[in-house]
Amino acid sequence: MAVIPKILVFAGSNRTGAYSGRTADVAQKELAVQGAEVTRISLLDYPLPIVDEDLEREKGVPENAVKLGRLIAVHDGLLIATPEYNGSIPPLLKNTIDWVSRVRRDAGRSVRPLAGKVAGLCSSSNGHFAGIRCINHLRAVLVRCQMEVVTPECSVPEAGSAFDESGNFHDEKLHKSMEHLCRTLIETSRMLSIRTEP
Repeated sequence: MAVIPKILVFAGSNRTGAYSGRTADVAQKELAVQGAEVTRISLLDYPLPIVDEDLEREKGVPENAVKLGRLIAVHDGLLIATPEYNGSIPPLLKNTIDWVSRVRRDAGRSVRPLAGKVAGLCSSSNGHFAGIRCINHLRAVLVRCQMEVVTPECSVPEAGSAFDESGNFHDEKLHKSMEHLCRTLIETSRMLSIRTEP
């Protein structure tokens, strides 16, 4: 019997009505349709200070980074939907990744939450370029964290008018792109699963 992959989904923006959040909604639905067990979180629930080595030396890695690392560990893969800020990764998302990458111990065990995990990426912007500059930067950062980032991606241009009243994409090509990304993420997560049991 095939293992049902567990996928963690979140957006790189906490703004009300953020296009990345709406893109994450589409991904969440598509992953579930394709048979994944999906967990959706908001980074708003895991507030973190700006990465600071003096703070880390004094107090250790923040508990919310450890909690996120623990959550990542019990999933097979991640789907991240990111906005683009000044042609690159938004500070909320970059700061979160940087802190989680610093998690080395949890309950006395040696851990590396990101290493070996599978990730799928979406981007969105209100412009024509759909956040593709950001998604390329994010891919490079995650690969540096030793994550397995799948090749297909879903980038949403003109995001202010990309969604219908039900929250789905108007454009069938975008829908097909999301289908392909989710299918590849599920298959790769199943094949490369290193999840731990909670």
